[in-house]
Amino acid sequence: MTAQADRRLFDDRGHRTDAGYVVTVPVRWSDMDVFQHVNHARMVTLLEEARIPWLFYDDKPTSPMRQGCLVADMHVKYQGQIRHDESPISVTMYVQRLRAVDFTVGYEVRPHGAAPDSKPAVVASTQLVSFDIDTQRPRRMTTEEKAYLSEFVRP
Repeated sequence: MTAQADRRLFDDRGHRTDAGYVVTVPVRWSDMDVFQHVNHARMVTLLEEARIPWLFYDDKPTSPMRQGCLVADMHVKYQGQIRHDESPISVTMYVQRLRAVDFTVGYEVRPHGAAPDSKPAVVASTQLVSFDIDTQRPRRMTTEEKAYLSEFVRP
């Protein structure tokens, strides 16, 4: 297998680090804008794709949130460029704030090969609300969900 082919493989299940939960996400050709940077709307989608293995896979205590989890707020700040040829991107996620029915995810996005402690090209946050679809109301997170998320709270 060539070095280029190796670079295109990614660990979609992610892994835990001291900085948070890291998932590598491939950048598709269609994710670029006319200036060959990742399009803003596509960056939001790439962040969502990174969240899925961290929070919603069957083996995660937060998997019940697949039945109801809403985005209440989102912020994206670009500090550098991400181009298609810098794929797959590395997305580090952590918890900025944890409350009874909601939590805020922080993101640091770096191009392929960037050092984990280098300045992120993109920083973002998403406030997620645990939601009961049947009652159409926020629901309190379970003890297990909160305990899992608390493992990723940064001081």
